[in-house]
Amino acid sequence: MEFEFRYINGHIEVYDAAGRFCFSADSRGEALAELEDQAA
Repeated sequence: MEFEFRYINGHIEVYDAAGRFCFSADSRGEALAELEDQAA
């Protein structure tokens, strides 16, 4: 699945391919780790 990362007010927001908000994280690395956890 494809995701978009947006830097908003000091944190990362993650959106799916349809543009729906999924979650926020403190950093891109944290967001990637969360996506990996969800895929497992």
